[in-house]
Amino acid sequence: MAKQALILIDIQNDYFPQGKWPLDGVEAAADNAARVLKAFRQTGDAVIHVRHEFTSEDAPFFTPGSEGAHLHPKVLNEDSEPVVLKHFVNAFRETNLRALLEQRSITELVVVGSMSHMCIDAVVRAAADLGYKVTVLHDACATRNLEFNGKVIPAAQVHDAYMASLAFGYAGVVSTQEYLQAQTAAA
Repeated sequence: MAKQALILIDIQNDYFPQGKWPLDGVEAAADNAARVLKAFRQTGDAVIHVRHEFTSEDAPFFTPGSEGAHLHPKVLNEDSEPVVLKHFVNAFRETNLRALLEQRSITELVVVGSMSHMCIDAVVRAAADLGYKVTVLHDACATRNLEFNGKVIPAAQVHDAYMASLAFGYAGVVSTQEYLQAQTAAA
């Protein structure tokens, strides 16, 4: 039987309305992440939190040791749930994430968090390339407007484009409700 882990990526204070880098839809995404977190805790499946800190005090957000770099209260880790500290977009780069997964014999990942177009995209692609079966819960992820070539791309379009891309070749992409219903049906 496959062993799965929930990976919560960068659900940190600076991404929320009072933070330095607020995301569109972050509250709803965090609420969905919290629902999945609760389900994983109830079944005893592995949970790993990832949080980002830049290495410079001049960073636009997630400055070292700041309140904004802390995990958001909606998804705080329990003592048995490791928190991986990363300094790069890809949560596997120069961290112990892969070792934690290997120690637990994990073969499948469920990914939630932020930002859809950066850290979610990077970790999902890396995980798939490492051989993990990956599921992304699209409504438990958030992003923000981007600008390119003088045009603003709305957050919803950014999010949809990245989810479509991941679904094309890297992961199953489903809603939180679809995922939880499938888990209930399989139990």
